[in-house]
Amino acid sequence: MADEKKSKQRHEAFASMYPQLLAIMLILVACVDLCDAATVVDVYRLIQYDISGVPFGSRFSSLNHHAASLSFQRGADLSRSVLILPLRELDLGFLQDYISQKQSLGGLLILLPQTLRPGNINGGGETQGFRKLLAQLENLLVHGNLPFPVYFAFENEETDAMLADVKKNDALGQQATATTGGYKLVISVSEPKKIASPTITNIQGWLPGSRAEGDSNQLPTIAIVASYDTFGAAPALSVGSDSNGSGVVALLEVARLFSTLYSNPKTRGRYNLLFVLTSGGPYNYEGTQKWLKSLDQRMRESIDYAICLNSIGSWDNELLVHVSKPPDNAFIKQIFEGLSNVAEDLGFQVALKHKKINISNSRVAWEHEQFSRLRVTAATLSGLPTPPELLESSGSLSDTRQLVHEDAIIKGVKLVAESLARHIYGHQRKDTKIFADDSSLAVNPFNVRSWLDLLSQNPRVAPFLSKSEPLIMALKKELEDYTAEVSVQHESLDGIFTFYDSTKASLNIYQVASVTFDLLLLLVLGSYLIVLFSFLVITTRGVDDLISLFRRPPSRKVKMV
Repeated sequence: MADEKKSKQRHEAFASMYPQLLAIMLILVACVDLCDAATVVDVYRLIQYDISGVPFGSRFSSLNHHAASLSFQRGADLSRSVLILPLRELDLGFLQDYISQKQSLGGLLILLPQTLRPGNINGGGETQGFRKLLAQLENLLVHGNLPFPVYFAFENEETDAMLADVKKNDALGQQATATTGGYKLVISVSEPKKIASPTITNIQGWLPGSRAEGDSNQLPTIAIVASYDTFGAAPALSVGSDSNGSGVVALLEVARLFSTLYSNPKTRGRYNLLFVLTSGGPYNYEGTQKWLKSLDQRMRESIDYAICLNSIGSWDNELLVHVSKPPDNAFIKQIFEGLSNVAEDLGFQVALKHKKINISNSRVAWEHEQFSRLRVTAATLSGLPTPPELLESSGSLSDTRQLVHEDAIIKGVKLVAESLARHIYGHQRKDTKIFADDSSLAVNPFNVRSWLDLLSQNPRVAPFLSKSEPLIMALKKELEDYTAEVSVQHESLDGIFTFYDSTKASLNIYQVASVTFDLLLLLVLGSYLIVLFSFLVITTRGVDDLISLFRRPPSRKVKMV
């Protein structure tokens, strides 16, 4: 009976424990949940690439360090910290010195204003100086070899609140560490891998002209060309609304206008029209070069001239015609006079800029130079006064939708279409308007706006585009709607370029407590468990048993025989 009574008391005591044990479990779960709860932010990694084996860009992708700001004490060790730099507060000189001196850094997170988000059509009032600063930052990062992860993110309430706290603590000299707590930034991704055999894709649309009855001679051809891909500091953000989304939009609209003219045998001109969307523009216009070399000699020799469209969406009163042949060349004079007459009728100006190409140097500045190298007359129509450098100004973080003016593209379309039509149909006198605003051949602003919006939402860095990329398929279909024959050419990118994947990730922001807090919490929970354990032993076995647990057990003596 006594044993049964003790057993019953023991069961009752353990039953009374259940609420306390449940409470402890809930406390532990709550602690775990607090640790796991995090703000998640989309981040975009700085490009990583090699040229002839020389490394550039960010060489790492994973991140697991505490946050720091520029408010930290100079000389502090940042090898295990992620430096957060809002673009609006950027100290470019400090960053240049830090990188040039090769000081250790756990990671770099650059916060961009929401106005720079791709697809955002609402301008944020960024000044020219602000955009220049951003261009200098991109140049510094893209052409450096950075042995730490670099990411871009867009400002929001969570990042603003985190940065305010980090600045406050850093200003007080309380730099975040495992001991002091603070914010921890974690990006869990695998290390970047080389992109195997990156491809570039050219898309060609053909509008055949009308040959006179009994004429067996090959018709002359006019080519309208635009490079559609981009390159920028963050491949996942490189939409290039102006460079060269504007050129692509203009080409598609010119193709639409001439498809209407050429659909009627009575208005079909005696020129073939070739519309070409090329890839590899940032890489020395490699796609243009390979497309030209893929043409048979007879076809290439039939090209009367080519007009390349580049960055025509942000100019004001003057467009520039860049050429490689001397300005007094008969063909160049003919092209320029045709454009100049139309521009005068439209109320603006065009200017001629000559830059002789260096045959011994494989580097080309403008797309038309690839034509000039093969002795094909060509010119580039652009709002840019100087050519972009290799891997620059072709998809900058600041080259977004709000930078481009639809009216500028529409005027560019009218200029190209009208000058081509006057040349094709022989109407060289002024005041001739084939594409008048009130006619069925008017430029369609809705088409211009729709394609500009689409391109401004889609990054187009060639090595990261597949052969069946939806955007490439959309461009192909658009040309199929306007031209008689469309062909697609896939080529491998030059082997001197090597690119790495991992362009986008999720950043987890944890607000972590200090070690002191953790120790205090552990002490409280440990004390509670000791008290609870003592209570159970006393109620089930008595005080003597509890005391005996802490006594040293008597040693057993071994009897020797």
